[in-house]
Amino acid sequence: MKKSLIGIISDTHDNRKNIAQAVALFNKHEVSLVIHAGDLVSPFTVMDFKLLTCPMEMVFGNNDGERIGLSNSFKNIGTLVPGPRSFSFQGKKFLLMHEPGCLDHLMQAQNIDVIIYGHTHDVDVRQGQPLVINPGEAGGWLRGKATVAILDLETMAAEIHLLE
Repeated sequence: MKKSLIGIISDTHDNRKNIAQAVALFNKHEVSLVIHAGDLVSPFTVMDFKLLTCPMEMVFGNNDGERIGLSNSFKNIGTLVPGPRSFSFQGKKFLLMHEPGCLDHLMQAQNIDVIIYGHTHDVDVRQGQPLVINPGEAGGWLRGKATVAILDLETMAAEIHLLE
């Protein structure tokens, strides 16, 4: 039986080398879905993300200025819309956003299984109901290290992976 794994990425900021590494990692682990918490930045990053073997769910970040170009580029890969947005996948309810301004309030919601956010460029994994995940920055520009997360939907455990 195939594992129920989700790839989680944020703040790629046009770093195509790191995006390619993340895509390879997600494909190697055979994730069923990749969630991007914003700041893709340029439409040309689709060249790397289109190599994923699964669909994507995405929200815009504060640095995603060319929204029409991004939406058009990513329309064959998945859904890219303003956040916060909710969706369900394999029986779990997700809330996806870029900026965590209302995170503390949203953590009180009883009907959400996982909250995913980005923007801070810092890894944040908080176990509980809901599970909260910020995978850190995949771009690696601000903190000097690039990270992504893989969430196992069966155990609800998130593992942080360092991109080299």
